[in-house]
Amino acid sequence: MSINVNRSVLDQFYRYKMPRLIAKVEGKGNGIKTVIVNMVDVAKALNRPPTYPTKFFGCELGAQTQFDAKNDRYIVNGSHEANKLQDMLDGFIRKFVLCPECDNPETDLHINPKKQTIGNSCKACGYRGMLDTRHKLCTFILKNPPENESGSVKKEKEKKNRKKDKENGSSGGEAGDHNDIDAPDAVDGDDDDEDWAEETTEEAQRRRMEEISEHAKGLTLTEDLEKSLEERVNIFYNFVKQKKDCGSIDSADKEILAEAERLDVKAMGPLILSELLFDENIREQIKKYKRHFLRFCHNNKKAQKYLLGGFECLVKLHQSQLLPRVSVILKDLYDADLVEEDIILAWAEKVSKKYVSKDLAKEIHAKAEPFVKWLKEAEEESEGTEEEAEEDKDNLEVVYSSSARELKMETTKLEKPDHEEDIDIDAI
Repeated sequence: MSINVNRSVLDQFYRYKMPRLIAKVEGKGNGIKTVIVNMVDVAKALNRPPTYPTKFFGCELGAQTQFDAKNDRYIVNGSHEANKLQDMLDGFIRKFVLCPECDNPETDLHINPKKQTIGNSCKACGYRGMLDTRHKLCTFILKNPPENESGSVKKEKEKKNRKKDKENGSSGGEAGDHNDIDAPDAVDGDDDDEDWAEETTEEAQRRRMEEISEHAKGLTLTEDLEKSLEERVNIFYNFVKQKKDCGSIDSADKEILAEAERLDVKAMGPLILSELLFDENIREQIKKYKRHFLRFCHNNKKAQKYLLGGFECLVKLHQSQLLPRVSVILKDLYDADLVEEDIILAWAEKVSKKYVSKDLAKEIHAKAEPFVKWLKEAEEESEGTEEEAEEDKDNLEVVYSSSARELKMETTKLEKPDHEEDIDIDAI
């Protein structure tokens, strides 16, 4: 049975799940011990090595622990009930898994053995900070860094190997892993022993780009296009996420479109963007990232359908905040020219369980009905008086009444702005 990673969150649609901890008591007398049967699966859900929560139990209980990674046996000496260990695991999750800023468990630990510090970064909100190392487990973590973060010891070895390869004129080692392209490894922000000043100048970058042959570039493009759709979508997802994490997402709309076109996943772009750029504050974010979505959705009906699918997924994640405001948000998407009228009407005709459950899809469509009704009426009126209908659309305001718990459509008298038929995305 799966439970929420953050058990203080009661939302049944909470996306971060983990298996309920299973404990088995073995032995008798002084040899009694508790084997955590599914520690590997629990740790995988938390993105931490299974030794960390096991050792945490030992620290909290004052008991010795044993690890047998080969046979997946993680043991705490003594007899301990599963419910007690599950409650104790909540303490581990709060201290070593959840982000202090957004409370999401999408964090990575970064070990610096020289400074004896443990960094913490969140892939969900971009938080970067340091863990409080006063807990006994921190000593164990510093001595046993995660596999994805082996610390400066490994970096030093890699640096020495690269130096040795250069001296020997060898093309093996890491150079072979990069298709024999003589380019430096990615800079690690935690490694402050190495001076990269000369390597990061514009001249050095230009020189390195000239050294990469057109043949090598072509190979990379071809290899990506030969991958499955799922793999290409994942590559695109990671590309956008990297832009968001490094803080350059606001001005990266052209790069994001180019990458989607390179991977031939342009139509699915809005689905990925909505997952990474939208949350419960979607109304403000539609304005902020309008240009990003327009590059995909303008005159692209398939992309607009994927955007509506992404919106449904978002309502599922933030149901209490967004479900009552479905009509308001659909109007925002419509006013921003991200979804055209015929796409919304076609979407409203059929309830689909492609992105969310059938029951939730019905609720979303029911909440969308006021706006859909207005669109249909505006479409009927446009047959006779197209100009008046266009003016009504521009002047429409959606008013949410908290007391009535429903949406009302009101038309206000506003001065009609000049309307250009074609949208210039770069001018937004």
